[in-house]
Amino acid sequence: MISGSLVPRDQVQEGQGSASEQGLQPNEGAPYAVELGPLLSVLGLPCQAPSWGDVAGIDLQDAEVVWKHRNGTTRDSMPFGLPIGLNVGVPALGGPLTTAGGVSFLSGTLDQYLRGYDITTGEELYKARLPAGGQATPMTYTGADGRQYVVVTAGGHGTFGTKMGDYVIGYALPE
Repeated sequence: MISGSLVPRDQVQEGQGSASEQGLQPNEGAPYAVELGPLLSVLGLPCQAPSWGDVAGIDLQDAEVVWKHRNGTTRDSMPFGLPIGLNVGVPALGGPLTTAGGVSFLSGTLDQYLRGYDITTGEELYKARLPAGGQATPMTYTGADGRQYVVVTAGGHGTFGTKMGDYVIGYALPE
C-alpha cells in the first residue's frame, strides 16, 4: 500500500526529486509536489493484515489451488536492523523460475533469500541467504560440465528498501 502526501510548491527546491517511484515527485507545473512511500506502521511493517505475499500451486486443469502458503519473512524489514523473521509473507518483485525437475525458485522477497519449492506439494526444498536484495526472477542454464545451474542477481531495490549490492550468484542443482 502506497501513501502520498502533498508538498506545497514553495517548499520544493529546484531540482529536488526522486529518481524512483518512492520519494518526492516534483509534479512540475502543478501547485503541489507529492511525497510517495509505503504506508508503514511504527515497526516498519505494512498497515494491513498479513499475509503480504503468498506462493501457491494451482492445478491448471481444474483451476483449483492445490497448496498455498506465506512466502518470505520480516527478517530484513524490522526497525533498527533487528533480525526478527516473522513468517508473515512479504511483498516480492520478480517471478518464479520453474525447472523440469519440479522445483520453483523465487528470490524477489523483502528478506534476502533464494527459495526453492516443490511445485507439487509446496514444500520448501531449498533456502539460501543472499548478500543483498534479490528482487529479480532467477534464471537457469546448463554449464559446460553438463550440470544445471540456477542464477540470481542480488542488487537490491531502492523502493523496497532492501540492501543494495552488485552480485550475480550461481547455484549448482543436484545431479
